[in-house]
Amino acid sequence: MKAAVISGAILVGIFFFALSALYWVTPANHLPAFVPGYDPELERPHLTHAVGMLIIAVTAFVLAWFRSWGD
Repeated sequence: MKAAVISGAILVGIFFFALSALYWVTPANHLPAFVPGYDPELERPHLTHAVGMLIIAVTAFVLAWFRSWGD
């Protein structure tokens, strides 16, 4: 069970880190339509979305790190 939690947290962290990079470098009008934050009239990246996704990713990595401690 412990290995499943660690693996799941790492996968979630990787997913949200990639999503953060997508928000950071892609203008809102070039995002895929299914991604929250898509706006056909906005020509700048959603930096607040990027920071939010980065916080979630770091939290998932920290969870995996703390769960790996102990016996």
